[in-house]
Amino acid sequence: MNKWLKTGCVFVICAFFLLILPACRQEESLTKVKVAEVTHSIFYTPMYVAEAKGFFKKEGLQVSLQTTWGGDKTMTSLLSNGSDIALVGSETSIYVEAQGAKDPVINFAQLTQTDGTFLVSRKDEKSFKWSDLKGKTFLGQRKGGMPQMAGEYVLKKNHIEPKKDINLVQNIDFANISNAFASGTGDYVQLFEPTASQFEKEGIGHIVASFGEASGQVPYTTFMAKESYLKSNEKTAEKFTRAIYRAQQWVESHPAKDIAKTIQKEFADTDPAIIETSIERYKKQKSFSADPVLQKDEWEQLQSIMDEAGELPKHIPYSKLVNTKIAKKVTSEQ
Repeated sequence: MNKWLKTGCVFVICAFFLLILPACRQEESLTKVKVAEVTHSIFYTPMYVAEAKGFFKKEGLQVSLQTTWGGDKTMTSLLSNGSDIALVGSETSIYVEAQGAKDPVINFAQLTQTDGTFLVSRKDEKSFKWSDLKGKTFLGQRKGGMPQMAGEYVLKKNHIEPKKDINLVQNIDFANISNAFASGTGDYVQLFEPTASQFEKEGIGHIVASFGEASGQVPYTTFMAKESYLKSNEKTAEKFTRAIYRAQQWVESHPAKDIAKTIQKEFADTDPAIIETSIERYKKQKSFSADPVLQKDEWEQLQSIMDEAGELPKHIPYSKLVNTKIAKKVTSEQ
């Protein structure tokens, strides 16, 4: 080989390593955080924005996300150290506390503030009334989970007794509820986005009501961690919350179309128009929290809904399982 060619090859190889090594060192210097999400949904848009816009990385964090499909599985992951942080309904922390946990699970940053499900009817009902559910088969969510409790709360508000007035089905695994409805089971189903809008587009069902609008504000989905983790990793939790807050602000100030483009890769198999429609629905009913601070009145509303559903093991004071120190610090910085 010509010596000049050899020299050129050596130069190219050296240049490659000079470029790649700093990037590798940067990756190595990032603090790794394992997050378990209860499901993968457009409902959690601000978290995906934090990753897509590089807000986590700017805080020196490398966040790995795992979908654990269900509150019980998500909490198991957190308690067994399979994850550092869980994104799940706040009711799960109450269940753990009621069982006498030695290391309580603490809610430290709120992501969503309304129920995220929609009532989907098999028929196209132009003038839907909640009373139309009476005598029908309704595919609800897992017993004891926040979607199911919020659903029952709304039904009772509209003078429907879930155990008597409808055929309530709630023994289908969380991940299979949509498949069951698509296969012909039930007259109504309670679904998250983008599945609800996807079903509407495909003619499988029609969105006739929003449980989020009907049930009001609650700390529906929050980031939580074991108390021991927050004590040992307070700076990491602070950086994580700061990234989430930046994403929340970004979502607040941008139209659904821009947000949809930003999180498109998280839902690669979903029509971009469906993603945009879903985000617009959630923004319209203010499902995305504008900041990560979990308010006391929301905590009390959560327990009222649990109590109404007969699922509240005991009342847990706000100060026991909610830590707003980190969230208030990051929101006061800007």
